[in-house]
Amino acid sequence: MSGPRPILHVISGLRTGGAETMLVALCRALLARGIPQIVVSLTEGGPNAPVLAGLGVSVHALAPRGVLGVPGTVLALARLIRREKPAVVQGWLYHGDLFAALGHRLAGAPRASLLAWGLRNSDIDHARYGRLLAICARLSRWPGLVVSNSRAGLDFHLGQGYRPRRAAVVANGIDTARFRPDPSLRAALRAELGLAKEAVIALHAARLDPMKDHATLLAAAATLPEVSFLLMGAGTEGLSLPANAQALGRRDDPERIAAAADIAVSSSAFGEGFSNALAEGMAAGLVPVATDVGDARLVLGPYGAVVPASDPAALALAIGRIAHMSGSERAALGAAGRTRIETEFGAPAMASRFLAAWGESGAQDLPRPN
Repeated sequence: MSGPRPILHVISGLRTGGAETMLVALCRALLARGIPQIVVSLTEGGPNAPVLAGLGVSVHALAPRGVLGVPGTVLALARLIRREKPAVVQGWLYHGDLFAALGHRLAGAPRASLLAWGLRNSDIDHARYGRLLAICARLSRWPGLVVSNSRAGLDFHLGQGYRPRRAAVVANGIDTARFRPDPSLRAALRAELGLAKEAVIALHAARLDPMKDHATLLAAAATLPEVSFLLMGAGTEGLSLPANAQALGRRDDPERIAAAADIAVSSSAFGEGFSNALAEGMAAGLVPVATDVGDARLVLGPYGAVVPASDPAALALAIGRIAHMSGSERAALGAAGRTRIETEFGAPAMASRFLAAWGESGAQDLPRPN
């Protein structure tokens, strides 16, 4: 086979979540290096399916119809692996990891196709995912590599019984051309949302989920009437909000919303590994405020504030301190944060780290990382 062999990714779905965003970014960066990309989604549709197809990724929906449909999906995946002979079969999230492992095993566990798993969180809701986590932990010797997007995430899974043959931490990669300061877009979005051009705006980008702890965010917001809060994420439109907050629901243009804001906030109580929302906000020049969950300190460096989780008073104090800076002070701090993201957490750097981890774990026919 001439040229690099493809990477085959298996993911639970292609909605607008953090893992899906990173999958798109990684595929784009690897395609730019001439490496073909194949994505298998275990659910139909999703906004990122046409995005990937538009990049030139071969997208396959192999959605099992209930438990009885699982064997057929695994068989179809095994056939795809045998036909495409990928250099790597990379799982994403627990369902993607499990199906990748079963499909790889049914395909004969070809040594020429490295099986890799992908961990994207630093804790879980055990009531929802505990059984699946336990299954994956028991099978964690199957993959030749387990990749976590955070040190906190890897440590958590080791504590839950994961025993990988090889593990690597590869931080998320942000599209800094997409997320960037844009004064004209800032003015247009503020006008569109009915926000004054001189307003200080804090953006919270997260779906409605217990781990995101919207209750702490809203309790903090209620004590900061001088700050305008924007909540972006599926389900937020159903929340009861203080007068200084508005919910936008799910948006497919987060870069446009980020351009209008000044502060990026993460109020997560648990579960975050590497927060895309924080890093994307920093790339857009926003000053970040985050709870001390996952790798938040690593992402922020010295360019924002980290506070205890589930502490509305501490969160409000940090947001208020940044809101009361002069505009020039916030802009300088935001510019330094953007430089950090460009240097340490850009998509090209993520692609290079994946290539290095795959290569060190035995994957063949891949270009050398830059």
